[in-house]
Amino acid sequence: MARPSLFSRLKRKQQMKQSSQTESYSTKITKDLDDNLKNIKQMLGDPGDLVMRELMIGGMDKRAAIIYISGLTDENLINDNILKSIQLNLKKFDTNVIDHIHKEVIAITDIQKSNNMDDISFAILNGNTAFFLDGNETILLMSTGGGETRSIQQPESETLIRGPRDGFVESIETNMALIRRDIKDPNLRFKQHQVGKRSKQKLVLCYVEGITNPDIVEEVNRRLETIDIDFVSDSSYVEQWIQDSFLSPFPQLLDTERPDKVSSDLMQGRVAILVDGTPFVLIAPVTIGEALHSMEDYTQRWISATLLRMLRYLAAFFALFLPSLYIALVSYHPGMIPATLTYSIAATREGVPFPAAIEAFLMAITFEILHEAGVRLPKVIGQTIGIVGGLVIGEAAVSAGIVSPIMVIVTALTAISSFSVPSYSVAVSFRTLRFAFMLAAAILGLYGIILIYIMINIHIVNLKSIGVPYSAPFAPTFLKDFRDLVIRSPITKLTKRPTHLKPLDDQSKDVEPEKGQ
Repeated sequence: MARPSLFSRLKRKQQMKQSSQTESYSTKITKDLDDNLKNIKQMLGDPGDLVMRELMIGGMDKRAAIIYISGLTDENLINDNILKSIQLNLKKFDTNVIDHIHKEVIAITDIQKSNNMDDISFAILNGNTAFFLDGNETILLMSTGGGETRSIQQPESETLIRGPRDGFVESIETNMALIRRDIKDPNLRFKQHQVGKRSKQKLVLCYVEGITNPDIVEEVNRRLETIDIDFVSDSSYVEQWIQDSFLSPFPQLLDTERPDKVSSDLMQGRVAILVDGTPFVLIAPVTIGEALHSMEDYTQRWISATLLRMLRYLAAFFALFLPSLYIALVSYHPGMIPATLTYSIAATREGVPFPAAIEAFLMAITFEILHEAGVRLPKVIGQTIGIVGGLVIGEAAVSAGIVSPIMVIVTALTAISSFSVPSYSVAVSFRTLRFAFMLAAAILGLYGIILIYIMINIHIVNLKSIGVPYSAPFAPTFLKDFRDLVIRSPITKLTKRPTHLKPLDDQSKDVEPEKGQ
């Protein structure tokens, strides 16, 4: 008989250990205080930050205890509003002491009753405080969440010259309050979900009832309920789980740290997804045109905003096509370049040992390595590495004759253009597609670029974001939405919400009265 493997023995040993731990404590609340405290300790593993404070109440010396996790709670609130209130206001014990404490003693707004050990352990791990009374099976759960949190600061990933300076933080309650400060509409809705089978994190779907299409809300809710994962460290997990196509290089939900952007999108008929523990809020549905929009477009006059938006589209074109166009024109179609420029490029490439394609790939990969190094290093050092490293390596490569000066200019312009895209996730998509265009240009020249471009257009036309066409308002065409696409019309002309989102209130406004009325 074959001996079981080491992995099988370890797995069986772990299962036996887990089963013995499960049988060592009860999930039922008993009237004995010591048993309840023992079960809580065993259920949570008796951690060092678990605080159990026993006290005596009433004239009959009735034993009681409060339990909470240090660091997750506001201990000043516990001391002032729970302990002092019980010790000073509860001088005698009666048969309805739990109700008396609940209604007249504890000076905390959110108090709930429970008799389930699983609910109590979850509440304690969520920053609440549990009150146990000897001889009673009903437990009071008091909202005492607190501890050290990051203060509201200006978002680093989406800086603006003009606009609000506040940004989301890791606390979902604070983020919800920031949205409510901007939208004081009683129809603003927050629907709560729970994600993470083990972490049990709070997730909130936000929308404005009466504006957002109910089909979008229902579809997002359905997808959120399918999430089956142990732990969600960031909203990107939710984004990747509920997106329409995981094979697409384009983000089908946008993320932001700015409350003003979320509020603006909610009023247009979109939904927002907030996840506890991350400052990045998801916005859906989105389209390819909105990926190049910025909140700064609406804080400037419409002429300046339109010019900036057009420059942004031009920068996106450079970020996608400039290296591949260089490869195609130099390697396959030099006749399409003006003669004077052709002689200049040929003179600078004299002595370069690599073809244009290898030269472009070397510089592109070098830039990506410098970019990743700058992101991972501390902020001040990272900026220095990015700037100095690019200058030094570029100059050294030209001096050594490895690359031509025109290639350094193309790489630098491409890098600057990619940073002009407001959304980081969209910029990463463009950087990824850039290599596909470069490879196609190296093989087929301009024909390869056109082929990849056609394939991407076909993909975008077939792609959806929460059921909404990703290519809208181009295809299908919504002429009214062109007022805020490439050209940003004056604010007085932007009185209608996007038609492709099918908002409820705009549908009623757009209905023309019948003749004779």
